[in-house]
Order: sequence, then C-alpha cells, then structure tokens
Amino acid sequence: MTTTIALVTGANKGIGKQTARLLSAAGHTVYLGARDDELGRQAAEELSTGRPGADVRYVALDVTDDRSVSAAADRIAAEAGRLDLLVNNAGISLDRGRPASALTAGEVRETFEVNVFGAVRVIRAMLPLLRRSRPARVLNVSSPLGSVRLLADPDRPEMGPDLLGYCASKAALNAVTVMYANELREAGITVNAVSPGYCATDLNGNRGYLTAAQGAEAVVRAATGAPPATGTFLTSAGATPW
Repeated sequence: MTTTIALVTGANKGIGKQTARLLSAAGHTVYLGARDDELGRQAAEELSTGRPGADVRYVALDVTDDRSVSAAADRIAAEAGRLDLLVNNAGISLDRGRPASALTAGEVRETFEVNVFGAVRVIRAMLPLLRRSRPARVLNVSSPLGSVRLLADPDRPEMGPDLLGYCASKAALNAVTVMYANELREAGITVNAVSPGYCATDLNGNRGYLTAAQGAEAVVRAATGAPPATGTFLTSAGATPW
C-alpha cells in the first residue's frame, strides 16, 4: 500500500501535534509544519522516539511568510514528489475577553493573516503537489464560531460574544473552503472544513472540555475515513451549517 504524504501546519503543539501523532501512528508520512524551529524539531523528535516505523519530519513553515511556505513546498516536492493530505491547522485568537467595539482593524487583520491568508498561501503553494495525488484532500480546521447561521442565533449566546477577529476569520475560512472545493472538484481534490470541537489548548487558555487528542481524532477521521462530499463543514456530529 502506498504511504500517504501529509502536511499539518501549526503542528508543534495542541491539536496540530496530536493530528500529526495519529496520522503517523496510522502509517502515514507526516510533515510537521511549525514556525518555531526549536519547538518544531522537538515535537517531531518526540513523535518519532520509541515509535518504530513512525515517519514524522519537521519542516520549517511560517504560514504568514511567502518564502517560508514556498521553501516547504520545494522540500516536500524534492523528498516525496506529491502531497496527499493538507491539514491547515495553524490558527490564532487575539481578542478573547474584549468586545468587538474595542478591537482595532490592525488586531483583526493580524488574526486574518494567520487564520485566513495563511491557509490561502499554503493551499496555493501546495496545489501543484496535491494535483499529483488522486485522490487528495485539504482540511481547513475551523470552528462552529465561524458559522454565521449559529452566530446569528439569539438562543446561542455562547457563540463568540467577545471573539470578533476569531469568529470573522473562521467564517472567512469557511468561505475560502467552499470556493476551493468548487474549483477543485473536477481535479479530484476534496476541500472541507472540520471542527475538532471545543478543545483545551493555548488558543483558548485551556478552557475547552475536550483534550487536544480528542479534537485531533475528529480531524483524522475526516482525513482518513470514507471520502466525504467536498465543500462540507464537518463536525463529530456530522455536517454543520455554514
């Protein structure tokens, strides 16, 4: 059986790291993307040590930097020649505890730079490699906080009352997902958004009720299970509204 070549961004910790762990445990070659060289190397070494057959390779990858992303694509091309699975996991949240009216455009832009433009930058760079694989999958790690329908529901006050930048960026990422899904359908590349659930990570001050490992399970199911319809927003309970 041909080994799946996967790239996970923002994978030196949290859900990304656990996703890399589960994928490598299933026998896939995993490029562990991280912008911090030391933390990235440590994570890759940790996921490889004492795990015979695990193939986890650190790749320097800052999703906000064109040259960094291009260099990562060049390395994967040289070593693997293709990419079967791209998990856009890198994400930040800078506005917790602050009302929408308190945020500046610059602060919102900083969140978009990682959560939205970063995903676009990585997809664009990796697309030639994804086109060499049939079938290939792209998963954008999103959140129900990016569902405009759920955010607009007055009976769901928990839906991001103080997370303008994060919610708006995930809604934009969802739109990005649909646009790529529409374009790449005939190329045999599925593009979907996936929610790992409310996980305790650095991003939310470890407030979540799921562990990062539990959240990663939802991502890996979407990555390795029966091929889903493209352009779908997936959660552990099934599809959710955009």
